[in-house]
Amino acid sequence: MSSNSETNKKLVVTSLLIATFLTAIEGTIVSTAMPKIVEDLGGSHLYTWVISIYLLATVISTPIFGKLADLYGRKKMFTIGVIIFLIGSMLSGFSQTMHQLVVFRLIQGIGAGALTTIPFTIIGDVFSFELRAKIQGLISSVWGISGIIGPLAGGFIVDQITWHWIFFLNLPFGILSFILLSVSLHEQVEKKKQIIDYAGIFTFTVSMSSFLYALTLLKQEKHITTGIFALFIIALVSVCLFLYIEAKGKEPMLPLSLFKIHSITVANVVGFLLGFILVAVTFYIPLWVQGVTNLNATLSGITLMPMSITWPIGAFLTGKWLGKMSIGRLAVIGIAINAAGCFGLVFFHANTTLPFMMVVTAILGFGFGLALTVFTVIVQSAVDWNLRGAAIGSNNLMRNLGQAIGIAVSGLWLSDELKGYELESSLHTVFILLFILALVAIAIGGVLMGKREKELSSE
Repeated sequence: MSSNSETNKKLVVTSLLIATFLTAIEGTIVSTAMPKIVEDLGGSHLYTWVISIYLLATVISTPIFGKLADLYGRKKMFTIGVIIFLIGSMLSGFSQTMHQLVVFRLIQGIGAGALTTIPFTIIGDVFSFELRAKIQGLISSVWGISGIIGPLAGGFIVDQITWHWIFFLNLPFGILSFILLSVSLHEQVEKKKQIIDYAGIFTFTVSMSSFLYALTLLKQEKHITTGIFALFIIALVSVCLFLYIEAKGKEPMLPLSLFKIHSITVANVVGFLLGFILVAVTFYIPLWVQGVTNLNATLSGITLMPMSITWPIGAFLTGKWLGKMSIGRLAVIGIAINAAGCFGLVFFHANTTLPFMMVVTAILGFGFGLALTVFTVIVQSAVDWNLRGAAIGSNNLMRNLGQAIGIAVSGLWLSDELKGYELESSLHTVFILLFILALVAIAIGGVLMGKREKELSSE
């Protein structure tokens, strides 16, 4: 940083807040606008792909941008990511057919991989161990705010202007974020010819694309067809090739040495489990509210609202508590609170009141905010500058994979035809599974994390 470091740090945080806002609000605002988009463009059979292709691209590009940020610097790769995201946003706004929108959302999702990974890498570079959780708490508040205003903003834009502007509005915010980071972030990057792991990137892309597409089809078909089986085989072969390439490469996209670091391995495994729980909670609590308790869609949104409020509170308090208790203990407390929320889900029944459900989602949000923030700090602090981007990328990848697998696996118990008692019974099975996974996460976080307390707090 330059001599005026405090001012620069504030500008860096502002830039990262804007970038996070763009990616955080994208999901809810587009989902709200989708019925109108389908009405205008047709192609209702591609409805889910407008959202799925964006998530697929983000999952794949996240670790790639993380590694490239280690090779070429955070500022350069953040700038490239913003440009790709804005190009995808602009083209999405100009879409004339649903097929065009799917392709342009793919481009937008690639850029989003940089916007979701590099900000956490920059936080690890710029701020001390004690401040990282506080800054991430501030950024987490953006996710909470976006979860509340996204549907409202999406509805207003669609009703009062046109759905095209949900994409065009990304342009001024993205440009502002890019300018602020350009003038405030000063980093020293060694100028040398870098080796890019093209083979690793290709095999990783093939493996993840095949795997996630197979999961998407599995969720629709509810059983393994010949095509789905073939996709899983392609994914398996590709991931084996990827691991071989990464083990032999001079500058691997995903250094396997990261998984020799005890704390990163724990953070990634727990991150996967929490990602699984998070996506199931987000999708299936509204389904319970509407399908089992027979309340309307507005009330299902209200049921999840406490989670958007308590999540940033938990993240913010992490920064205050890190200096007062060990990071391992704080991690386990966060997971335990999340498990308590999952335990509350098990007691849902057809006559469960709205306030009780809101208390449960509030507990879940607080647990997510606390645990995920702690584990992000752990990953940031476990490696030096030259591996931090790859480390954060691996952690985000595992969380995203947890969500992708979670929605597919938990969806095997459900179908669009389920109603009444059958739906209640199926959702109960999912909720019990989530509680079991939360207990597994506690065991992993408690037993394994306790061995490296001194290492994690050594910065």
